[in-house]
Amino acid sequence: MRIADLPTPALLLDLDRLEANLQRMADRARRLGVSLRPHIKTHKCLEIAERQRTLGAKGLTVSTLYEARVFAEHGFSDITWAFPVPLTRLSDAREVAGRAALGLVVDTPEAAAALEGLGHPFPVWLKVDCGYHRAGVDPGAPTSLELARALQASRVLRLAGILSHSGHAYHAPSRGEIAAVAEEERRVMTAFAARLREAGIPVPRISVGSTPALSVVDRLDGVDEIRPGNYVFYDYTQSVLGSCRVADCALTVLASVVSSQPGAHHSVVDAGSLALSKDRGPDFAPQPSMGEVFEDYGRGLLGKAIRLTSLSQEHGILNARLPVGERIRILPNHSCLTTACFDEYHVVRGEEVVDRWKIWRGR
Repeated sequence: MRIADLPTPALLLDLDRLEANLQRMADRARRLGVSLRPHIKTHKCLEIAERQRTLGAKGLTVSTLYEARVFAEHGFSDITWAFPVPLTRLSDAREVAGRAALGLVVDTPEAAAALEGLGHPFPVWLKVDCGYHRAGVDPGAPTSLELARALQASRVLRLAGILSHSGHAYHAPSRGEIAAVAEEERRVMTAFAARLREAGIPVPRISVGSTPALSVVDRLDGVDEIRPGNYVFYDYTQSVLGSCRVADCALTVLASVVSSQPGAHHSVVDAGSLALSKDRGPDFAPQPSMGEVFEDYGRGLLGKAIRLTSLSQEHGILNARLPVGERIRILPNHSCLTTACFDEYHVVRGEEVVDRWKIWRGR
């Protein structure tokens, strides 16, 4: 089958670009002297995770318990659920931990106490705020030391290490400022680890990461592992940030023009927010867009004038009048959210569809 034969909207995954991206980050992790524990929330796909494992990934990172369960059931035995553990899911987490080593994340005494009461010997990561200010303990606060001490002293739990996410790298306007965020994360985490060790609290591992930060960082002295996710596909946001070239982006949405009225200055495609999400893209994009349209996919060239300007549930509005039936290839603003809108990838090489891979997107 060829791409031209697919019904739309369809999620296309360029196998050559995917494999190049996987290899590049695996090589980068080796050069930086860290383990790679990729975040599979981006792809939610067994075939991609198998390729990451073949390239040397040391375990996986997930964002939902459903992802943990699916990947554990398919033979992945070392999983970190990198999300502050919900107290409503403790018994479910224990069930998944019967299939794989499941690391959990806490940043409150309440969560630590609840896990202690459950009685299962979970490896537990202490989430640290490295500057993103979304979640995680303040590395300078006395209460953070107290929580780490409680985890280390637990008769049930095992302190696996400290963990952070440099999500604020997504808001940096240049590669230099992203690199500064990455260095800030490294410095905050190694300094906090030193503070804990001076207090007699062992810190087995330091885990960091975001795709922008890890795409530009020069050194990770003192860090043990990284957890990028988006790098497998990249997207328009990453290309604006400078994490990649447009030609590196492996995920696109194929859509068809379904309405183009005489006298109008727009047309409608069959890819709306339930295909592309409503992520508005990077802060520093040249112009507002809900998705960019390729002029020449093979050469990695985006159209200079045509883009998606708005989305409703199933409708996408283009700022140009194209003929009904014309197909376009859209580069999404956020590949992780776009993936979560579809049930499967159409895996392509050039114009040929070579496979179909399931997306495990349950809750």
